[in-house]
Amino acid sequence: MNLVGCYTLFKKEILRFWKVGFQTLSAPILTALLYQLIFSHVMRAHGDVLPGVSYTAFLIPGLAMMSMTQNAFANASSSLIQSRITGNLIFILLPPLTSGAFFAAYVGAAIVRGLAVGVGVIAVTAWFGLPMPHYFGWIMAFAFLGCAVMGAFGLLAGIVAEKFDQLAAFQNFLIMPLTFLSGVFYSINSLPPFWRTVSHGNPVFYMIDGFRYGFFGESDVSPWLSLSVCGAFCVLISAIVYAVLQSGWKLRNG
Repeated sequence: MNLVGCYTLFKKEILRFWKVGFQTLSAPILTALLYQLIFSHVMRAHGDVLPGVSYTAFLIPGLAMMSMTQNAFANASSSLIQSRITGNLIFILLPPLTSGAFFAAYVGAAIVRGLAVGVGVIAVTAWFGLPMPHYFGWIMAFAFLGCAVMGAFGLLAGIVAEKFDQLAAFQNFLIMPLTFLSGVFYSINSLPPFWRTVSHGNPVFYMIDGFRYGFFGESDVSPWLSLSVCGAFCVLISAIVYAVLQSGWKLRNG
């Protein structure tokens, strides 16, 4: 792997979203804060969702993970399709970058943006009653895996989509439903049996449930199951994206 080239592309991607930080970082943090204010006001009288965990505290990790995954996806997908449409992708493909370096730079930057948003969301919502984390290692593992999965998926979407409205279809009809129907605002144990079974087929549910376990020591499913599902999904989507990059489909081969 061309480490210098990989680092240069990674740095370029970091600077790209950092220069418009008000839009890429502040806006999603504000959105999560508004969700927290509204839902905690409406739902806090309905009792604890998990044993000993108030609804206002329960909501915080879910909102943080939802924001992280959505922004990790957006970072990789929007950057790549913007480069393709404006025609400056050629300047990224001309240097001797391997597919692995290309993948690592884009997904690495997506992870950084996702983690930055997650830290910001937790920082502005922690005063709603978030307790000290039970298992910091679990928090970091699921935060990293969640951002990596969505960063890789965003890279794939940026390759497949031909224009911005096609990319918006990915976000509106796939990413948004997966994140909103993954237990961000509720425990899946409160759902009817059919919808509870459907929720177990949603990979984002395992990201959020495992991440929440790190804070409260309570979850809807075993954190080891969540870790296994997230890890397997990360390997699968990474392998698909790497194979597409190796083939040069829609990047080098039109």
